[in-house]
Amino acid sequence: MDNIANLIFVFGAKYLYLFIIAIAFIWFLIQPKPRKKEILIIACICLPLILVIFKIANHLYYNPRPFVVEHFKPLIYHHANNGFPSHHELLVSAISAMIFIFSRRTGFVLWVLALLVGFSRVYVGVHHMIDIVGSSLISIGSVALVCCLREYLENRKLK
Repeated sequence: MDNIANLIFVFGAKYLYLFIIAIAFIWFLIQPKPRKKEILIIACICLPLILVIFKIANHLYYNPRPFVVEHFKPLIYHHANNGFPSHHELLVSAISAMIFIFSRRTGFVLWVLALLVGFSRVYVGVHHMIDIVGSSLISIGSVALVCCLREYLENRKLK
């Protein structure tokens, strides 16, 4: 039973993010052209912002990976560098948060999968929970900030 759980979480930690990207891409392709334009504008603002905040957070807080601190071999190979924030979780959280703006149902499904990616990364021993939570908060905060700014600018344009 342990081996099956290990296989599931190794898949979640290494490959599930690709499935999330594929779902998001297919979802994007079936959107009407005006909505695609709006999605691309949001993405072109959010993704660089998330990357900048990620780089700042990475320099401000150092969190050694669990296998370094606790001296064990993780279920997947990883360099013994700073684990905060998690790259994988940052990407899937950003995608999930941006899609959630446009489609609650698809966004919710992607958030469930994103949480599974995060939990898998913790389970296999390459991240602490704070790395996952930090990545999710960076993504949510960045997307929320861009949405508030967008709404403010739209309201201003209407007046």
